[in-house]
Amino acid sequence: MADKKSIVTLNIGSQRVSLAHFNSAKGGGLILLKYEFHELIGDPAADSARLPQIKLAIGALVDSLGVAKSNVIYSLSGHSAFTRFIKTPALDEENVEKLIAFEAQQNIPFPLNEVAWDYQRIVSEGDDGEAEYALVAIKKDSLDELTEAVEAAPLTVKGVDVAPMALCNAFRFAYPDSEGCALLIDVGARTTNLIYIEGKRVFTRSIPVGGAATTSAIANEFNMPFADAEERKKQDGFVSLGGAYAEHEDPGIAAMSKVIRNTMTRLHSEIARTTSAYRQAGGTSPVIAYLCGGSAALPYLREFLNEKVGIEVEYFNVLKSVAVGPGIDAEVVSSDAHNLGELVGLALRGTDQCSMNIDLIPAVVERRRDVEKRRPFLLIAGGCLLATLLVWGFHFKRATSLANEEFQTLAAEQRILSGFSARIAVAEKEKIEVRDRGNPLETAVRGRTRFLEIFHYLNSKLQGDKIWFTQIEPLIGGIPMSDNMGMGPLGKFDVASVFPQDVKPDKKPPQNVITHLRLYGQFRGSSDVLYGFEEQLKKDDGGFFNLSGKGNVINNNSRSRSVDKVEQWPGKARSVIELRGEEGFSGQVRYDLELKEPIYTDLARDKPNGF
Repeated sequence: MADKKSIVTLNIGSQRVSLAHFNSAKGGGLILLKYEFHELIGDPAADSARLPQIKLAIGALVDSLGVAKSNVIYSLSGHSAFTRFIKTPALDEENVEKLIAFEAQQNIPFPLNEVAWDYQRIVSEGDDGEAEYALVAIKKDSLDELTEAVEAAPLTVKGVDVAPMALCNAFRFAYPDSEGCALLIDVGARTTNLIYIEGKRVFTRSIPVGGAATTSAIANEFNMPFADAEERKKQDGFVSLGGAYAEHEDPGIAAMSKVIRNTMTRLHSEIARTTSAYRQAGGTSPVIAYLCGGSAALPYLREFLNEKVGIEVEYFNVLKSVAVGPGIDAEVVSSDAHNLGELVGLALRGTDQCSMNIDLIPAVVERRRDVEKRRPFLLIAGGCLLATLLVWGFHFKRATSLANEEFQTLAAEQRILSGFSARIAVAEKEKIEVRDRGNPLETAVRGRTRFLEIFHYLNSKLQGDKIWFTQIEPLIGGIPMSDNMGMGPLGKFDVASVFPQDVKPDKKPPQNVITHLRLYGQFRGSSDVLYGFEEQLKKDDGGFFNLSGKGNVINNNSRSRSVDKVEQWPGKARSVIELRGEEGFSGQVRYDLELKEPIYTDLARDKPNGF
């Protein structure tokens, strides 16, 4: 467990989860000891698997940094929280709290008992005699789900903030001498947070333009999947500067850069609109802008914004006031400094250098804080109880003889009640048997997202468009699940009949355990494209599948499907039907892949032992 100087912070973004371990230094400084991050699937279609992804990512980061069971403060992305800036007359604290609660009820589009919310004064009294407050809220069920995922790592949550407020604290720590109005442009995956910092005044707005928007635009323009568009953007993407600048010599890359520029033009328009709204609220135009966030590294984005916004744009360097420990490559972490703002801002919580202290309280944290508040009273009550027991102890000594007599009476009753012991033991045994029968069902419930994760994994291993899967069958003991259940073929689109028929096992297999997945696919070109898919599986030792076995591979190179040759490949089995034509090769493929962890089916209700 970390010592008292240790600070662990966690930032949960839309497409990136990062964890950092700091030590507090003398004078309120910070020392970065360890830092790592984990990328999430950015495809909006994968939202249903986002929470399991976050849980796995946090667990991996905690293991890697060795900070299990530490206290942690984590931040949410700006678009996941509801933020408003409200003005009130200058009132005393008691009346302000009532007025803010009323304003929260009017501004938050949910009942207050369904949200966790907090506020902070950012301007005590302006020129118009009014105070200004930042109001932040999030739905309790969303907050509790994320907190549960964090504490499963295991970590102990001590506080929750939102990314824009954490960035504000980090900016004031890194640039204490900043004058005039500064604009932080936090370009994330799904949204961009605009944070205006001017003296004590803060104004934030989350706009729906980010890295995912550029990826979606590329996918639509070039008619490709989101994942392929994301990979292409990472490899060759940049913001076209237009005008007198020469285009890229590759027409495809040049076209992609223009698509990205069009999306970023929307970002510029939103910056102009937000600046106008901020000025109407009493602020002034920014004199400098700082670029940060996961998508800020897009080549030529800084130059594009510098031209469009009309002010100097720099990369946000939060490490200006943070020391780097000996265990970190300073050059590597400096190249990622624009992504560390939230982590540093969270580490400043509780110090005199933290100006924004928004505290969104999950249910589990609220219960722990309640216990902490009551602890002194409980200790006092315990001390009083102990003193009372000592006083009464002298009186109880006189009753020892009476207690012995009572003991004899109870011993006689115990002998009578011991006859029930055997029946209780039988009941305990039955309870254990019932629990054992329920274990497969419990395992099936826990694995309800397994197929989704497996499908995402398989999709990530397909390279290009020369191979795709058309049918997936669960296998029980090597036989399709439909055959085990007496269902017969899957219908007229069932492609299983074109491959060799399965050999029935001598012994009836378990009826509630899926041990393999059978993948039917098609390919074009030649069967050589299959080796690319197989090599992808080998890179991470098969992922969900066991590749340690040896299986025969039957290649059928004619329309009559006669056996041509036999190969070996680390998988359960692969069968290929190749059709040779004037345009080249095409064919069908079948893989039988053994699962490292079996999946239980709902047949366990009727056949709990699996036979």
